[in-house]
Amino acid sequence: MKLDSIPKLKYTNSNNFFLLAGPCAIEGEEMALRIAERIVEITDKLEIPYIFKGSFKKANRSRVDSFTGIGDEKALKILKKVSETFHVPTVTDIHEISDAELAAEYVDVLQIPAFLVRQTDLLVAAAKTGKTVNLKKGQFMSPESMKHAVNKIIDSNNDQVMITDRGTMFG
Repeated sequence: MKLDSIPKLKYTNSNNFFLLAGPCAIEGEEMALRIAERIVEITDKLEIPYIFKGSFKKANRSRVDSFTGIGDEKALKILKKVSETFHVPTVTDIHEISDAELAAEYVDVLQIPAFLVRQTDLLVAAAKTGKTVNLKKGQFMSPESMKHAVNKIIDSNNDQVMITDRGTMFG
């Protein structure tokens, strides 16, 4: 994937890493805008390509009574406002097939959480939106096994795929 294929991504010729950062979950507009503003100041100064990350809902929580979000469309509208205000692309996790089309209306990149990265129907739904798809590699997976997830995106006629590798651990 070419960095310049993500809409609004600045500094794609910097030969530098790019940063995906933001709050774990969108908890409110003020907080999201404040975080984005500070990170944009830093990444603009250092000319680092930046994608604002915030989950519109957190479905992968340890407890059933844990915070999961402020409401899907409310959070997605905040992500869109961050993008429009700071001229940066945005990324959010999706957990269900129905999330793909909904989130794609508001963000530039759809992210598949590590525990769901083998779910064919979810990957195909994300790919079919035409958005860039970020696959988070689970620590329980070997690096080589990620080719299968990548191929599911590519075989769905979308070559805009990237992987976030967070290491490998077995046992």
